[in-house]
Amino acid sequence: MKKYVFIISMLVLSCISFHSYAKRMQAFLSYSTFYSPKDGPYIETYMIVVGKSVHFAKNTNDKFQSTIEITLIFRQDSVIKDFKKYNLLSPEVADTNNINFNFIDQQRFLLPNGTYNVEIIIADKNSTSQPYKGNETIDVSYPADKVTFSGIEVIDSYKKSESENILTKNGLDMVPYILYYYPDNVNKMTFYCEIYNTDKAFGPDEKYLLSTYIEVNENLKLVDPLIKVKKESAKPVNVVFNEFDLSELATGNYNLVVEVRDKQNKLVGLQKFYFERDNAKVQAVLKDFDKVVTEHSFVEMYKNKDSLAEYIRCLYPISSENEKIFANNQVNHSDLASMQKFFLAFWQARNAESPGEAWGKYLIEVKKVNNEFSTNIKKGYNTDRGRVYLEYGEPNTIVKQYYEPSALPYEIWQYYTCKNQKNKKFVFCDNDLATNDFVLIHSDAVGEVNDYKWQQKIYGRNNVTNDIDQDGVRDHFGRKSNELFNNPH
Repeated sequence: MKKYVFIISMLVLSCISFHSYAKRMQAFLSYSTFYSPKDGPYIETYMIVVGKSVHFAKNTNDKFQSTIEITLIFRQDSVIKDFKKYNLLSPEVADTNNINFNFIDQQRFLLPNGTYNVEIIIADKNSTSQPYKGNETIDVSYPADKVTFSGIEVIDSYKKSESENILTKNGLDMVPYILYYYPDNVNKMTFYCEIYNTDKAFGPDEKYLLSTYIEVNENLKLVDPLIKVKKESAKPVNVVFNEFDLSELATGNYNLVVEVRDKQNKLVGLQKFYFERDNAKVQAVLKDFDKVVTEHSFVEMYKNKDSLAEYIRCLYPISSENEKIFANNQVNHSDLASMQKFFLAFWQARNAESPGEAWGKYLIEVKKVNNEFSTNIKKGYNTDRGRVYLEYGEPNTIVKQYYEPSALPYEIWQYYTCKNQKNKKFVFCDNDLATNDFVLIHSDAVGEVNDYKWQQKIYGRNNVTNDIDQDGVRDHFGRKSNELFNNPH
């Protein structure tokens, strides 16, 4: 477990679009934690509901309005510690033929340090669709004598506050940017973070180094020039309110990082926020690739082009989008010397001092997944289970359900810590019963496939339905998937 608190997550409640005759609510929820010197720790939840995805009904003002019922239950060891059930109302409209807005909600829950299981239930009150139900695990940890961080809250817009409300922090009303996805028409990332107890760690008003930067998620390489460094004075609460221009940031997976170092440049703590960028306007380049010197390096032992091409292919699960583009070019068009340079540069980016050692450790894991997950036509690293294993490491628990009545064989993997996320699960299903190729059909991890109808894919053979709005399956003897997903063992 990391020592530094990281609580910022994205739970995609529904991101599937249907035709108008089977409208499905699209809602996105994120959360973060903060610490108030007056009130103690608290959790903030943020939700955005896509207006055109929900149903509207006439209200007492003779206008049309949508009503979303939200239930949030915070449990600790099965004991309810906090609870809120409320209606989120959309803006009123006179005509529902052109709904072109989204509406948001923000809530705060005062909760002491600890680990909480959060049950989330969301229902469109004007629809007969079944409510969405989900669970998240949230850690709240703010020790009194160590430098800690709030979650990083990314901001859609802000203005000076005229009167304090639920959106107010440090005199500003901040509307959260709830998605972790930045398309090419969104070119600015504004963010807010709080740092606690630097005065206790360094002394009141003592100087420390604050860095904010963007790094590539896969190899942690800093993106120049998206780096800002300045000296700050230690206080009980230091506020970070900053922004980056993303217009020249290429398509890929990234982390926004807030970092604290002492006068000796020793890392004291950091906080990260994962996001994805889609920017076709910028062509990714691998800098200084031609300058790599391969003499006297481990890559000199690889003199067979076909063997080296296979090694390059097995890097895909841990490669950035940039590296995948170059890898394809190397495998398909390059000579041996260029392939050696690319391969060395890849591992130098991950371990500059011992790139050969880093490759050797990874190769051991590749051999494991090839032995465990290969099919007649795919190497293990090229399967969904192999990719997840190589990208996130060995799961903490694996549930294997190969002979459950009425179900296709499936597996549920659980990670207590999944990069910067906590308690994430992956569901794999063997669709053809013959090839050992278990396909990833659902996960609650950020950036992975999220399908609210995943249980229908497992039980579809004996639970055929023509209702594409139905997200569950009827109960039957031996059905265990929902229980095992919520409580893997």
